[in-house]
Order: sequence, then structure tokens, then C-alpha cells
Amino acid sequence: MELNLAAMLDMAFQLLTFFILTFKPAPVEGDIALRLPPPQPITNPNGQAAGADEKNTNPVQGLNSLIISVAPNKSGQAGTVAIGERPVPLSQLDGELRKILSDSGSPFEQVIIQAGSGLRYDALMNIIDTCTRQHLPDGKKLSKLSFVEMPGEGK
Repeated sequence: MELNLAAMLDMAFQLLTFFILTFKPAPVEGDIALRLPPPQPITNPNGQAAGADEKNTNPVQGLNSLIISVAPNKSGQAGTVAIGERPVPLSQLDGELRKILSDSGSPFEQVIIQAGSGLRYDALMNIIDTCTRQHLPDGKKLSKLSFVEMPGEGK
């Protein structure tokens, strides 16, 4: 009994063509569209449990939050960075946060990062790394970090 080699080669090339034409590579990690959850307080403001006041529709009301706004540029990198309302160059963000958060009179208990929806994942992680390197006046590391989408986006 002889095998028909031509038919086997034909079938192999058909399978190869099928898999090449239907292959869809995974998106690059930096191109992930982030949908950030709303900020949630992780402290009990004024001894009150979170969510105990049903009339309070703002989950961070009562917390002293430092807000960092990050607007992406056209390539998805951090274009404009602001601490509160004050613009800060990205290269000086670490020093500015250290100055603000290590001050013994600093009232801030958490940091909220307002990120634009076009911000790349690696750019967001650089901001997060910068924030988590900071120390509070009592010497503890900053551990209360929340994310929210930039107001006016995603609507």
C-alpha cells in the first residue's frame, strides 16, 4: 500500500494557510484601554464607617485627598501632570510629592490619580511607582492610592 504524498502535502498547505489567515495577535500591553474603578475610601473619616451615611453621595467626602491629574499626549504618555490645580513637570513629580506628603502639617490621607482615558498603561504605572515611593510624616509609606477617570471623559 502506497501513501498519496501529493494529497497529504495539499492538506498540510491548506491547514497552514487557514491558521495564518485566521491568526489574530494579542494587542500590545501598552495599548490596553483602561477602565478605572471609582475611588473608594479606605479609612473611617471621623470614626464613621464608609457607607454609613446614606445621604453622602460622594465616597471620598471627609477624607483629605491629594489629587494628581494626568492628561495623556497624542502618543499616550503623560503629557500634562498637575498636583491639585498646579501643573508640575513629570520629571519633578517625585520631589514635589515628597515635599508635600512628608510635611508634618500635611493633611493628606490618600492620593487620587485622575487619569485620562488615553493614558498608556506604562505611563500610569510610572506615576503609581512615584506615588508608592513616598513617605508620610509618621514615616510610613503612602499606601492609600485610588484611581478615577478624568472628569468629562467617558461620557
